[in-house]
Amino acid sequence: MHYKELVDDALRGVVRQALTRVAEFGLPGNHHLYVSFRSHYPGVLAPEHLRQKYPDEITIVVQHQFWGLTVGEDSFDITLSFNGAHELLSVPFGALTGFVDPSVRFGLQFQVEGNDDESSESETVGANSDVSSTMDLGAEPIDVPQPDSDSADGENIVTLDQFRKK
Repeated sequence: MHYKELVDDALRGVVRQALTRVAEFGLPGNHHLYVSFRSHYPGVLAPEHLRQKYPDEITIVVQHQFWGLTVGEDSFDITLSFNGAHELLSVPFGALTGFVDPSVRFGLQFQVEGNDDESSESETVGANSDVSSTMDLGAEPIDVPQPDSDSADGENIVTLDQFRKK
């Protein structure tokens, strides 16, 4: 039945719906989004200088300066400012590795085909802070590292695999 793929697709649908709401209504209150994705996943369109600087994974911040957010069935497009230049990104939902809204302590982590559990460290671009992708199940608060944090230790990462019967 491929339940893992069904669950991953459903959770990517949560991201799709959240981005659709942002495209229609903007970001309410203090909401801001960290969206992580594989930079070389098929269909990802990003400036070459970003792909070279972040060859494995990029985390973008959707907060104050974004334009032209459009959401399709399989991908989303967004224009962000990098070093003062507006750059268009196109990201297939299949490329997503994480989605976090720290204002409400909500996050999702995704496995991308060909992605090791020991994947390389994620880089955050377009902001001055890193966030560990997590899922808030109401048990413990999510620790969002401060801007001067060099790395996330992974202690707050929760994957759905822990809750699945094997």
